[in-house]
Amino acid sequence: MKNILITGATSGIGRELALQLAEAGNKVGLMGRRTEKLESIQKEIGENAFIRTLDVTDLDEAENVYRDLINEMGGMDMMILNAGVGVDKIMSPWKADKLTIEVNVLAFSHGLHFAFDFFRRQGHGHIVGMSSIASHLASYKAAVYTASKHFVSNYMTGFRQKAKRIPADITVTDIKPGFVKSEMTENVPRMFWVADTDKAVRQMINGLDKKRNIVYITKRWVLVAWLARLTPQFVWDRI
Repeated sequence: MKNILITGATSGIGRELALQLAEAGNKVGLMGRRTEKLESIQKEIGENAFIRTLDVTDLDEAENVYRDLINEMGGMDMMILNAGVGVDKIMSPWKADKLTIEVNVLAFSHGLHFAFDFFRRQGHGHIVGMSSIASHLASYKAAVYTASKHFVSNYMTGFRQKAKRIPADITVTDIKPGFVKSEMTENVPRMFWVADTDKAVRQMINGLDKKRNIVYITKRWVLVAWLARLTPQFVWDRI
């Protein structure tokens, strides 16, 4: 049994992670902005679910909530930083960009620092970040989202390198989903290779069990990542 904290656990991938990880016998500490959603998940899971209402952009409160959940659960073995927002609008207003940066970059960075420091003192642990196949792309239609996910992946790579230079057994896993059915993608046009949430999460957990550095969801999306790296910038500028 592991004690696992999950941010952004009220719907989509976060909710399904909570259900499948709890079904496997783990304790799950679930955080999100919608109390009624958290209560519903807790009722479905039972005694192995611990919940806290949280807006991760409130950094001081987030740290208090993380510590409270860890104390209530009796420790932490894994932290899944799943909270995120996606805005896909041409020339989106600054307010939308600011929110994306606050959640996907600032709050993510804060959570990663918290988990890394906790596991460094503990001597072991597993940090999981929810990036995206979009981390390999840049798009005028979603400039801030693709940039934020590029930050997530690069930041995690740096912390993975840090982990190898300290006397602690810390795994850092970067999950890069393509299109997965969720609230975030329900209004996204022209999706392809769309994975059902339960299938996507099963593959994620399989990758976590194997302590992979990077997990592409589903596996075929590694082809897109490979093509993205090989495609010249002038081609992307015309797409």
